[in-house]
Amino acid sequence: MAVEEEKKKKKDKEEGKEKKEKKDKEGKEDKPKKDKSDKEKKEKSEKSGDKEKKEKKEKKDKDGPSTSKPAPAPRGPPARGAPPPSKSKSNDYLAGIDLPSSEEEDDFEERGHVDEEATKAPIMVGTSRDNKKLADKERKALEAAVRAKEDALREDENVFDVSYEGMGSEDVAATATDVKVQNLTVRAKGKLLLEHASLTIAAGRRYGLVGPNGRGKSTLLRLMARRQIPVPLNIDVLLVEQEIVGDDRTALQAVVEADVELMALRAEEKELMEQLQEEGKQPADFDHDHAQDRLNEIYERMAQIGASSAESRASKILHGLGFTDAMQRRTTTSFSGGWRMRISLARALYIQPTLLLLDEPTNHLDLRAVLWLEEYLMRWKKTLIVVSHDREFLNSVTTDIIHLHDNMLHQYRGNFAQFEEMYEQKRREVNKAYEKYEKQIKAAKSGGGKDAKAKAEKITTNATKTQAKKRGGADDGASSSAAKAPERWSDYTVEFHFPEPTELPPPLMQLIDVDFKYPGRDDFGLKDVNLGVDMGSRIAIVGPNGAGKTTLMNLLSGDIDPVTGESRRSHKLRIGRYAQHFVDALSFDENPVEYLMNKFPTAGLKPEGMRAMLGRFGLSGQHHLTPICKLSGGQKARVVFTSIALSNPHILLLDEPTNHLDMQSIDALCDALGEFEGGVIVISHDAQLLQKLCEDEERSQVLVVEDGKIRQYPGDFEDYRAELIREITAELDED
Repeated sequence: MAVEEEKKKKKDKEEGKEKKEKKDKEGKEDKPKKDKSDKEKKEKSEKSGDKEKKEKKEKKDKDGPSTSKPAPAPRGPPARGAPPPSKSKSNDYLAGIDLPSSEEEDDFEERGHVDEEATKAPIMVGTSRDNKKLADKERKALEAAVRAKEDALREDENVFDVSYEGMGSEDVAATATDVKVQNLTVRAKGKLLLEHASLTIAAGRRYGLVGPNGRGKSTLLRLMARRQIPVPLNIDVLLVEQEIVGDDRTALQAVVEADVELMALRAEEKELMEQLQEEGKQPADFDHDHAQDRLNEIYERMAQIGASSAESRASKILHGLGFTDAMQRRTTTSFSGGWRMRISLARALYIQPTLLLLDEPTNHLDLRAVLWLEEYLMRWKKTLIVVSHDREFLNSVTTDIIHLHDNMLHQYRGNFAQFEEMYEQKRREVNKAYEKYEKQIKAAKSGGGKDAKAKAEKITTNATKTQAKKRGGADDGASSSAAKAPERWSDYTVEFHFPEPTELPPPLMQLIDVDFKYPGRDDFGLKDVNLGVDMGSRIAIVGPNGAGKTTLMNLLSGDIDPVTGESRRSHKLRIGRYAQHFVDALSFDENPVEYLMNKFPTAGLKPEGMRAMLGRFGLSGQHHLTPICKLSGGQKARVVFTSIALSNPHILLLDEPTNHLDMQSIDALCDALGEFEGGVIVISHDAQLLQKLCEDEERSQVLVVEDGKIRQYPGDFEDYRAELIREITAELDED
């Protein structure tokens, strides 16, 4: 009896287990159905919402705003359409390129920035051996930086509110060769970037887009690339602003494969050749004659687009940007972010889009590569818009300037030097008109009586009409409907200043018979380095990227020690150091005021004094209390320069200090270095900075770092630059 009851209990238990497993299985099967149903409902709701938005938009734009659609490009990447609510699939060229906000824009564009290492890995704190070794502060900084980056990527595409009057009918837009937009207004989260602006981009012209950092230059390029600002449908647009993602392709392959059409033709050619060579193995419906005809068509098209010289052309572009033959054969994963940025630029130059948009293309280049890019773009036959802070680059490359000022776009014929002359003339005219207007208003009001207010209003009305008439006939990109009463011209000013250092007897710093090698790097090193630096020294360090310029700076600063030889420094010496990767020196969880107060407790400054210093170096007040992890590259640079000034240095070691600065800030830096009584050593690709640094020939020198050696150039910087230009011109003339 007991045995039977035991068997019955066991049987009931097994049946219960089977029922439970069956129920679980049914639940799992039902869940995908439910998810699918929910997804279909969501898609249906989104489509309905999109339809309503589209109907409202059509009603609003009844008078003729153009609607943009992606247009297929004949060879390069397909034009990108305005982004839908969900992330659109990228084309072959853009498949390896990330498109977050530019470092050079303000808080409405740049809500997060991380260093290169933080970008590469997800947050895995405490789950790997490396992360366990991180200090708490570093771990928190990594988390904050990655979260800020992710937030920026999520919000970027849908953050802009754009309105405009377009080019009219779709037929006109599909055949036009110029870009023409009027009454363009752009807002980002309520912040006004452009208001009633007009923009005309003529085919074959090369435009420099200039203006202070954070005013919307990169935004304008990005909106054009996405066609949120209308671009004729037959114009393929390409924006280069981010490095390619590394993979197993070589640098040369990555460039050649940017030509989507060529890759498709080569793939089809290979397939047809294999089919034609498989005698007796083709399917029954295989048409041998048709396949041969198609193969002939492919060969004809490949000849038209220069397929046989594809690798040669790509290699020459890479060489111009600093890639040796050996580097061109290396996989893209082996390159740093700066070199992958060069590959991205090379891909764009190789496929030659109809409208090329470049955002600070010289930032990751050495001086020779900058000069090569100048010469190459001077021969560019298609349309170009480039954002750059490099005055000499703009003078060489551009035929027109677009100035973003006071939420307007003002267009000028000529290069940057000619623009500066016209800008100054315009500033004087505007201020003169304002002073006249103010004088008339004061005179009207001082008269008193009932008619005083009416007289003042009449003066304002007449002045506004005069402004509208002037704008209507001027090529300054301003809409006459946006005319206002005269206002004083608002100038953006920045003032850099480094305090006068205390006197120290020479020598301040010396490297004597120094050799250096990194462990395990027999292919790289510096030999026989002899260099002395005193108060008043002016040294420009030039040479290819990767040759050892930064290593020399590290030896001078004492960050690394020589393998052989001697490094001497005065024990009272204070060094102000600005490095390319200066972000690493900042604390991510503090705001700029907190950071500086903690770093310089004996400076004798209250928070208000710190804020005043930050303001003089160009950091706007709204960012003084913003966590550093949320600042853009340009804003962080200003924090670093403020920190350098507070350290009262005797010697400044500056490694690419202009990369994140606008022109006004570069001008201010040049002036500050000219007034500084201590020693200055600079690595830079910016010709303007190096020219001003080496103005005094008696105390300046140009050091060339190349092939493991450091040599003093027998001439000034202008001589060195002219020599490079002659070499580059000769190379390009051979092609």
